[in-house]
Amino acid sequence: MAYYRAVGSIPPKRHTQHRSPGGGLYYEELMGADGFSSDSSLLYHRGIPSAIVDATPWEPPDQTLAENRPLLPRHLRLHALFPEESWKDADPVTGRRLVLGNTDVRISYVAAGVSSPLYRNVAGDECVYVESGTATVETVFGALTVRQGDYVLLPQSTTHRWVPTGEGAAKPLRLYVIEANSHIAPPPRYLSPRGQLLEHAPYCERDLHGPTEPLLADGGDVEVLVRHRGAQAATGTRYVYQTHPFDVVGWDGCVYPYTFNIADFEPLTGRVHQPPPAHQVFAGDGFVVCNFVPRKVDYHPLAVPLPYYHSNVDSDEVMFYCGGDYAARRGAGIGQGSVSLHPAGYCHGPQPGAVERSLGTEFVDELAVMVDTFRPLQLGEDGRAAEDPAYAWTWSGRGPTRRTGPTGPTGSELR
Repeated sequence: MAYYRAVGSIPPKRHTQHRSPGGGLYYEELMGADGFSSDSSLLYHRGIPSAIVDATPWEPPDQTLAENRPLLPRHLRLHALFPEESWKDADPVTGRRLVLGNTDVRISYVAAGVSSPLYRNVAGDECVYVESGTATVETVFGALTVRQGDYVLLPQSTTHRWVPTGEGAAKPLRLYVIEANSHIAPPPRYLSPRGQLLEHAPYCERDLHGPTEPLLADGGDVEVLVRHRGAQAATGTRYVYQTHPFDVVGWDGCVYPYTFNIADFEPLTGRVHQPPPAHQVFAGDGFVVCNFVPRKVDYHPLAVPLPYYHSNVDSDEVMFYCGGDYAARRGAGIGQGSVSLHPAGYCHGPQPGAVERSLGTEFVDELAVMVDTFRPLQLGEDGRAAEDPAYAWTWSGRGPTRRTGPTGPTGSELR
């Protein structure tokens, strides 16, 4: 993000002495992207930010991936990953269950009831969608207040902790986690050459909410879980810091965490059906993030409001259904917390009868987050564990003619 912010106490000139009221020197840290050649922020610490006293291996949640073979469209019921009250002991970091991934992005899901450890992902930025619940995300830049429908953008290497709030023990904090091996930002076509969001963009800087004041904590020998980057992203390290990482008295720059609520996305509509790029919200290397929100639909007198059948010849399409009524999938068992995967090479579109039912519709009440990837996605063990084996056959209404895959659907599954 090229949107400049300044929070807390900073000196009038960068790389100059900045002292506490007692005369002690604060320690300046540059947190920058692409070496020293892109956006950055300067943070001023009370303690030395590199002072570790211990380091041991840490194993993140299972990162095993398997090929989507046979190549099938798939329906994953993510709520099934946290049955009954199993979420009460899960935290938003170590409780994540990997469902899909490739070398560019990993998609996980978690229903959590307790606070996470301090965590830093050095593999890339994270874009976390809050399906339900509320939380405070404590970071080295300050705290973010998080609510249902928020995207939480956490820059690579930001030390942070998720703290569920609100109904707490009564209901879980449900998070859909998109972890990149790159940076995540608004699409370049939304930005001016100097980085301002343009008039045609479906949101603007007023919709982005970053920390407003420092978050200071005391204490020593503080553990931080760190995820590695590159080929080692499936492994991690447990650091112990001499002083608490939340000791930043002030910072300024263009790298920082922020929230953006899906309700602040202004949908673009037209006389005929608009393609997914009209719904794009963010982009990373090798993938894009779009959202489909309640909106008026196509107003040509002969318009077909639902998407046409399409083949993604260069991308896999992942849709997370998080609210409303997604008419194109009615009859396929799709519901709240469902994920559909439509791989490249598979022609897909509305379920049988959906197009006819949609004619004359003027408004759709749907809420979904889509990730399109340009490398094939593989399935995590937890993705396979949550799979509805009937989904691939819902367009034809019958299962395979020979035993090469999942069995066909029953009548109840085709309700």
